[in-house]
Amino acid sequence: MTGVAASLLPSVAALSVRGPRGAGAGSAVTFTDDGFLLTNAHVVQHASGGEATFADGTDARFDVVGADPLSDLAVVRVHHAGGPAAPLGDADTLVIGQLVVAVGNPMGLAGSVTAGVVSGLGRSLPARDGRHVRVIDSVIQTDAALNPGNSGGALANSAGTVVGINTAVAGYGLGLAVPINTTTRQIIGDLVATGRVRRAWLGVAGVPVPLPPPLATRLHQKIGLRVVEVVPDSPAGTAGIYLGDILVTAGGHPTQDVQSLQRLMLGQTIGTRLPLTVLRRNALVDVIATPTELQ
Repeated sequence: MTGVAASLLPSVAALSVRGPRGAGAGSAVTFTDDGFLLTNAHVVQHASGGEATFADGTDARFDVVGADPLSDLAVVRVHHAGGPAAPLGDADTLVIGQLVVAVGNPMGLAGSVTAGVVSGLGRSLPARDGRHVRVIDSVIQTDAALNPGNSGGALANSAGTVVGINTAVAGYGLGLAVPINTTTRQIIGDLVATGRVRRAWLGVAGVPVPLPPPLATRLHQKIGLRVVEVVPDSPAGTAGIYLGDILVTAGGHPTQDVQSLQRLMLGQTIGTRLPLTVLRRNALVDVIATPTELQ
């Protein structure tokens, strides 16, 4: 643990943010050698910049490069040399009971390190951006002590690799972190490149339901999504998706939960032909939808 602390502390900065709605504070993790830091969208909400303080006492102004409230991730960039880049890992390799370390600046106490274990995986955390609500999937639950100010800080494994960005303090002995995985890496890349994340919109809402046993056995898939809402004139409605249909696959991938559909709704899906298979009156029906950009 001393080795993890020594390697990560120089990479984690304390953020002081002042915006139109007042002042705030949080943490951020340096992930490139040219001054890009990763933090939570809610830490820099409604702000264009602020002050970053590193473990060696260096202060630097930062600008907000981009923020994505629907994943609660944001990228900022310091004006001068900051800390060394921390390696980003893959949260999909975590297992329950694995040792993790949280590094951040709780309650204004810069450079704080706490340790714990992965208490749960696959948790869901709702995120909102205006009238749009999205579920952040595969959230990491840990019992490493987190307090206000830890938001945006690093959650690392015992090798010192960052596997999550601490995002929520849900209560004593319970903390949550946005995972670093294939989906969030794409979001981070979009924020660095363009300052925003483009998302596709299908216009359908569903809830998980069991598939009929014979079909489940044939498809090797137990769950589908029953359609409970289709927005009029949406891509799903235009494609011929109806209330009561059970969405079985999208883009060739099983749709066993809402998150599996959300993972497909990133920028590359906008304007493309998305094949969908639904179960309707005990028959499989194939349709093609063309998602539009979420506004």
